[in-house]
Amino acid sequence: MAVPTPHGVPDRPGTPPVPPELAELLRVQLAAVADEVEEEVRRQVPEYARPADGTYRQNLRSGVVQALTLFVDHIADPRDDGGSIAATYYELGRGEALEGRSLDALQSALRVGGLHAWRLMGRTAEELGLDSTVVAALGELAFRTVHEVAEAAAAGYAEAQLRSSDELERRRGRLLDLLLEDGPVALEAVQDLAHSARWPVPRTVAVVALAAAPDRREEDRPLAAAGALVDMESRPPRMLVPDPDGSGRFGGRAFALALRGRPAAVGPTVAVTEAAQSLRLATRALGLMGRGVLPRQGVVHCSDHLSTLLLYGDEPLLDRLRARVLAPLDTVSAGQRDRLAETLLAWLLSGSNVPDVAVRLHIHPQTVRYRLRQLEKLFGYALHDPETRLDLILALRAESLGTRQD
Repeated sequence: MAVPTPHGVPDRPGTPPVPPELAELLRVQLAAVADEVEEEVRRQVPEYARPADGTYRQNLRSGVVQALTLFVDHIADPRDDGGSIAATYYELGRGEALEGRSLDALQSALRVGGLHAWRLMGRTAEELGLDSTVVAALGELAFRTVHEVAEAAAAGYAEAQLRSSDELERRRGRLLDLLLEDGPVALEAVQDLAHSARWPVPRTVAVVALAAAPDRREEDRPLAAAGALVDMESRPPRMLVPDPDGSGRFGGRAFALALRGRPAAVGPTVAVTEAAQSLRLATRALGLMGRGVLPRQGVVHCSDHLSTLLLYGDEPLLDRLRARVLAPLDTVSAGQRDRLAETLLAWLLSGSNVPDVAVRLHIHPQTVRYRLRQLEKLFGYALHDPETRLDLILALRAESLGTRQD
């Protein structure tokens, strides 16, 4: 392992040498000094104030001894780069990250331990009557030692965090794939993978399908709600949001701002094992947004457009229905067809109430009656058959939505 080069650490050619024989004198005291340093670290750094037994104390004790040994070895041979001990602190930093402790706690422990060790060993140097310049050089060497082990530990800590973050991201990606795959999903499989991905399994979820961004800049990524599983590489990009109804995540300005103006379709809320259904409808809604059947901009909630999604669930079948049921309208001009279709749909939806149709279409009731007489000629008794009336409503509704695309 390459040990980071310390910055700002005195290493001047003119620095008075520290007598090598001092190394042996200090090495004799190493165990006693290690005891005091260990206790001082445990006293001043709360994160390290644990019961004085077990593996944890062994690791702390080992770290203290290793650092003191590196300091003494530097005295014995200034050319020693302390590679093996730096590697030990690199692993110590990795271990702290994996156990969830902060880097600040580790660095505090190193500073506290280094300062206390220097006080103890510096006192020995003074008692030996060493020249003040030698004592100063010894202090610089102590500072260099603390700096070396601190940088090695920081490098190990950063490497572990990076690997942990990458692995967590991969596990969450696999979890999202499992939740959104077609076919039945076993709750036990979801729980197992969610545990390894550190994702609390919610009772319900909703999937958000997003319009593709014109480019793929990092700053254009939507800010997912807390706990959301995100896949921006899929087509369309998607987010799975836990417990959407209890959070207010989709209602209001904050969610729209987080999308940076990107159109989105929110699938219905479903059980966690049925997330693929929410994705399927969100994807369909997003496609209809792109065609203008549903609003092109903003956030569209599938739960507000279920009938439209149902109509467009099988478009070839819908086209057949429209062609069969609305065939009588093919005998009139295009302009007349639009007016008659609009009037017929309003009449069917208003319970055959002429005044209500007039208000809905902003026309005179006499105009409504005139158009209805034309429709009676075209459709005859079918206008009064319950099953045909339902088919007409579906076909005319699709017709009106199709007109919106144009």
